[in-house]
Amino acid sequence: MKLFLKYLRQHRLGLAAYFVFSAIFAFSFYLYALPLAAVLYPAALCLLLGVGVVIADFLRMRKRHLQLAGLANAGAELLSSLPEPVGIESADYQNIIAALRSECASLRSDYDGRVRDMNEYYTLWVHQIKTPIASMRLALRSEDSPLSRRLFSDLLRIEQYVEMVMVYLRLDADAGDYVFRECELDDIIKRSLRRFSSEFIDRRLSLSFEPSMLKIVTDEKWLGFVLDQLLSNALKYTQSGGIAVYLSEGHILCIKDSGIGIAPEDLPLVFQKGYTGCNGRTDMRASGIGLYLCGKVCKNLGIGISAESEVGSGTVLKLDMSQHRVA
Repeated sequence: MKLFLKYLRQHRLGLAAYFVFSAIFAFSFYLYALPLAAVLYPAALCLLLGVGVVIADFLRMRKRHLQLAGLANAGAELLSSLPEPVGIESADYQNIIAALRSECASLRSDYDGRVRDMNEYYTLWVHQIKTPIASMRLALRSEDSPLSRRLFSDLLRIEQYVEMVMVYLRLDADAGDYVFRECELDDIIKRSLRRFSSEFIDRRLSLSFEPSMLKIVTDEKWLGFVLDQLLSNALKYTQSGGIAVYLSEGHILCIKDSGIGIAPEDLPLVFQKGYTGCNGRTDMRASGIGLYLCGKVCKNLGIGISAESEVGSGTVLKLDMSQHRVA
């Protein structure tokens, strides 16, 4: 009904003209004292025929409207299936759409080419940079001193930044890079903790790890990346005290630190891309990418991630494993 009313409003000028012309004829017949039936009868016939024409035209318009409504959310590739134009203006609009579609396809092709070149470059760069990193790691392992442990920790962070580049490039890729299988959560946690063992020792930070004894179905590599990032963040903002890793009720994996904490106004935004908050203005090394990547990876893994914190009292990062535990 709404569509029909819109149709009548669209053709209101023609309908008004019909009634005005009929009124002029009737008034003219009245002035010349002619019988009004001579004008009313053909006017009624014209009205009847007009109603038929209006209904037929409305049904044709409705069909075209439904076709166009179905294409409203279609991509530029499907816009070639537009209904045949009716009238000069309709043809002009379709020519404009065709020109815009061609321009859109050209821009999309150019954009895809640039993205492909960028991905190839950074992928090559990552593989090249891994060679000197591996060489430096071997050199540092040959000695054990405060300096070597500190350099080893810095080298580990460089490796993390390199890994973040690859994760960032693969975030929008298809799900083929994810391999889900049954695994021990404790094994994944221990691998991440071993990576930071030198930093714990060098900075004299305590570590409390309570085995979860939990089996889950997930992708070890991607979950390991998330744990590495969370531990790295915890260590970055913890100057004294230590870090605790444990499983709370509801199969929630917690990583708790005794660091500087997060301001209440920043807490809801920490997983947004590029957001660093008050801590980022204090520590200029913060990029606002680490937790953003963790949030995106956790979403792909189907793991809930959240944070609780108080300024000066540390932060707790929580990973909800309840959906992936093996009963």
